[in-house]
Amino acid sequence: MKKLKKTNDFLAFNRKCFTFSKAYGPMFTLYFGTQPTVVLHGYETIKEALIDHGEKFAGRGPLPIFDKVTDGLGIGFSNGSIWKETRRFLLMTLRDLGMGTRSIENRIKEEAWFLVEELKKTNGLPCDPTFILGYAPCNVICSIIFQNRFEYTDKDFLKLTKILNENNEILNSLWLQVCNIFPVLLDYCPGNHNTFFENHTFIKKLCFGKNKRT
Repeated sequence: MKKLKKTNDFLAFNRKCFTFSKAYGPMFTLYFGTQPTVVLHGYETIKEALIDHGEKFAGRGPLPIFDKVTDGLGIGFSNGSIWKETRRFLLMTLRDLGMGTRSIENRIKEEAWFLVEELKKTNGLPCDPTFILGYAPCNVICSIIFQNRFEYTDKDFLKLTKILNENNEILNSLWLQVCNIFPVLLDYCPGNHNTFFENHTFIKKLCFGKNKRT
């Protein structure tokens, strides 16, 4: 029901943007709290902005929840020269770890075998495969970063996948959207954003600990 409501909310917002585009043109400004947001509506307008003028539109808007944990760094939420240097370093490092080579293909095949074996344990009975299917791509990424995979019963791996899904739910919550509009709430109000920060700390500790061991 929650997913259905989110879908209906998105469709309602999309219809409203369509109405605004008819009144104000394919490019208009909406204010989310005090934050002005430029909306591009329609294929031709988006193509012109992101393809024909891609360099000018390559920046990312501020997301206070991520700015607080990344300090504006990282591949996903940085801008300008920091983003370009981080991207260059990331691609170089991932290539050294095997990205784009046949070794990645072998890791994917290996993980696919483990996934099939895990699905066999259900004995053909009805089950919710959401988490099982999420284990495989997560483990492929872990095998690249840490140079080894997790067993599906590993406590750290189960907690990692759990909090990744939990963080995704938190980021899509109404409270986080309000906090991103009024960032001061992050410092002074209780809420699930604190769970997000705790989860982020766990992920950092897990990654640093695994990299030290490898």
